[in-house]
Amino acid sequence: MSLFVQKYGGTSVGSIERIEAVADKVAGFRAKGHDMVVVLSAMSGETNRLIDLARQIQEHPDPREMDVLVSTGEQVTIALLSMALKKRGYDACSYTGGQVKILTDNAHTKARIQRIDVERMRRDLDAGKVVVVAGFQGVDDDGNITTLGRGGSDTTGVALAAALDATECQIYTDVDGVYTTDPRVVDSARRLDRITFEEMLEMASLGSKVLQIRAVEFAGKYKVPLRVLSTFEEGNGTLISLDEEDNEMEQPVVSGIAFNRDEAKLTIRGVPDTPGVACRILAPVGAENIEVDVIVQNISAVDGTTDFTFTVHRNDLSKARGVLERVANELGAREVVSDDKIAKVSIVGVGMRSHANVASKMFEALGEDNINIQMITTSEIKISVIIDERYLELAVRALHSAFELSEPKNVE
Repeated sequence: MSLFVQKYGGTSVGSIERIEAVADKVAGFRAKGHDMVVVLSAMSGETNRLIDLARQIQEHPDPREMDVLVSTGEQVTIALLSMALKKRGYDACSYTGGQVKILTDNAHTKARIQRIDVERMRRDLDAGKVVVVAGFQGVDDDGNITTLGRGGSDTTGVALAAALDATECQIYTDVDGVYTTDPRVVDSARRLDRITFEEMLEMASLGSKVLQIRAVEFAGKYKVPLRVLSTFEEGNGTLISLDEEDNEMEQPVVSGIAFNRDEAKLTIRGVPDTPGVACRILAPVGAENIEVDVIVQNISAVDGTTDFTFTVHRNDLSKARGVLERVANELGAREVVSDDKIAKVSIVGVGMRSHANVASKMFEALGEDNINIQMITTSEIKISVIIDERYLELAVRALHSAFELSEPKNVE
């Protein structure tokens, strides 16, 4: 008998019919003797509806009250699934994040899990119950309801699997696994049977929307076997393995292509090329809780000045530009320019560690389609480029073809 933690997203529980279907799936596992913990999101669209209600009252809703409000969506689905399981003859009990208890810090709307009390869940599991937990939420030391941010139910599922030492954490969603790239962009994109945590972490951070990045970080840190499956189709999904040694065959050079349309670029021109200037530019940006991604500093000009460029999320562009213009005045820079019509395209693969000329192959493929590269950043297992947004899909298709990702690896 195994212990499985299963997480079902909003589309998986988007109607009574779909909740009944989830109950059938969970009941099937329970009938085989497995212990089951189920984590649920709110019904699809419900969280957005609640946020819209809040904004009709406050333009910038109070974070504490926002958490109280949006956490109610998951309470609906956990209660309904528990009822559906009882109807099928399986004892079930639903819990909010605060009841479990999932203890977090007090950063409302983006809290982080600190510890989980598993005693209550253990008792229920020992009694043969299915434990149904509200995802996306917890409680701080003062008893305030907190939420974990968008996609937080993934993190809840992985955290519970780690705390309970589950056999596997299964993330059920509306796709049947992790693909070499978005099938909506490349028709021949292929589902991967497995991928390493390291690769999945890069894919998630670079724009892949299959899993929340914090969930992947959590799974990798606590070595939780993680599988992505479809709620609506049968199949083995994609296993996110502990490391590349879990794969019997040699890793492909590139496992997948990620992309992100939500990028914007800022450049401050003519700043003094002196020690510490990068900190003087970026520290005020960070103080406004704006995350910076790709950074490039040009070679110093004859007059002792340089240009400094970085990217941010497109939603942060206006705020970041305001900060940068203040910095420009302080430093005596010439001007600040911005561009919100850019995108980031990345190739990812642990096989890049042991293969040369990967970058040149990537640049050659883009060059053949006359796609200009504006910025480049690399790590051991990824290369990212910033390009004009209008060439995004062309770039993804070109790279997918260049690295032959439509073809599965040959097995001798």
